[in-house]
Amino acid sequence: MLKPITTCALVLALLFAARASAETRCERILKRLGDRLAPDATCVESPDLTTNNPNTTATNNSIAGLPPGAFTPQTDRTVIAPDPTNKTPITKAVPGVQINGRIVTDPKLDCTFTLGVNPPADCQARFLLRLPDDWNGRLVVAGASGTRSEFNGDFAWSDYVVQKGYAYASQNKGVFNLRITSLASATPPTPNSCRLNPSSTVWVEFYDNDPGQQFTRWAVFMAEAARLGRRGAQAHYGSPPKQTYAVGTSNGGYQVRRAVESYPELFDGGVDWEGTFVDDETPNLLADLPPAILNFSDYVASGRDPNSTAAKNIRAAGYPPDIVIGTTSLWTNYSNSFWEVTQCQWQKRLDPTYDTYGTTPAGLPDGNTGTYNYTARRSVSDVAAQLEAFETTGRIRRPLITVAGTMDALLPIDHHARAYARKVATARWESGDDDDECERKAPYRLYEVQNGNHIETYKPPGAPPTPTFPQLEFIEPHAQKAFDLLVDSVERRKNLPPSQCIPRGGAISASPAQPGHCANLFEP
Repeated sequence: MLKPITTCALVLALLFAARASAETRCERILKRLGDRLAPDATCVESPDLTTNNPNTTATNNSIAGLPPGAFTPQTDRTVIAPDPTNKTPITKAVPGVQINGRIVTDPKLDCTFTLGVNPPADCQARFLLRLPDDWNGRLVVAGASGTRSEFNGDFAWSDYVVQKGYAYASQNKGVFNLRITSLASATPPTPNSCRLNPSSTVWVEFYDNDPGQQFTRWAVFMAEAARLGRRGAQAHYGSPPKQTYAVGTSNGGYQVRRAVESYPELFDGGVDWEGTFVDDETPNLLADLPPAILNFSDYVASGRDPNSTAAKNIRAAGYPPDIVIGTTSLWTNYSNSFWEVTQCQWQKRLDPTYDTYGTTPAGLPDGNTGTYNYTARRSVSDVAAQLEAFETTGRIRRPLITVAGTMDALLPIDHHARAYARKVATARWESGDDDDECERKAPYRLYEVQNGNHIETYKPPGAPPTPTFPQLEFIEPHAQKAFDLLVDSVERRKNLPPSQCIPRGGAISASPAQPGHCANLFEP
């Protein structure tokens, strides 16, 4: 016989129900994420999760105690997207919930940031989650390019997917960006300083060259973002995502590749936009960049003659032809902004005993990083083992699409996108897998964008005073289309269009006129 409910019990039950109903959505999500995010995590009810809402992207240098340059969300979202006037179209507001926080890797660690004191590696991992009210039941997890923040994909990826109803998660590979060590020095002001280019007197230190910031962490934080995103969706919507997709650009594209290689239980497929190829054998960044750096000054001295020995040496290292406009050129842009500083950053992490700005073995002044010789360094340092520790294997276990431009002068297509495609093919051949069975389980496609390059703002209108090159093509719309095709393949079993060259002004085609690789890197 059931006992009658006492007045006291009824009151307690009503109080409990009232408290449960009074718990806000943000409180519920943060409680569910509480053991994985630091207590200072924030959650807001957002009227619009797109970047039309100025509060969607954090402001630059907004983390107290960090120097300028360490945390630059507003800048970061512009580095992979086209000029803001050509970024992802926004046609509607997307109300929902946004969570920003720091991933807890060591709960006992004091992570109060103090200006002038480099924070421990375990205090730098950050996470972003956007949960639209009108959810389609799916999650997109974004990688971060370069050393950029979790807001890196706001223009290129988040704006695109949240309007379609996807939940969106991102992370910063567990590391902040950089700190300026000098604005006017002829020599390195600190042991880990990297110069912007051979003519610059500006020096920076990258946080990922600090102790404990091995590049092996990049894949780990991509996976952790997926776990946190799935947990947040479960708390918010009452069910986990039906599918989870990985997207990313440059180093973020590398994260996508590792996601579908190493974490098939977390990801259903991925789109990598010009991902970085990592291998202890050549090609790799440490082998490719020095010839470009070393020969560039002679190339300029030749009057930017494409038939000069210097130009031939740069192209022989895998780089596409230069586009010359007046007194500047595409190679000039890359030399000024990317070649030396990227080489220095990777060398100091992976081969720290090398004297970056010291002298050559012959005792000659080493004015830039172009004298670095990866093959020679393999025999005197553990640089090959360092690369091998985080290399991509090509053994994909979920569908993957690579989208890359033929005019990429930072990650040349034959040494990065095509090199990875070759590795996928080799991995399948070595495993003895049946090609048809592999295609059914984990198809791979490479879509080459004729005249696409690594930096979208190098195509007009661009941002003055950066010279722009009308011969270039945007990659972003093709990467976004590739994402839609991936979803159709995973969820509706539609065949992916074959690997192909996307002609200038063209689109990914089910019956391409140019299957396979583009015949030429540059089409005027």
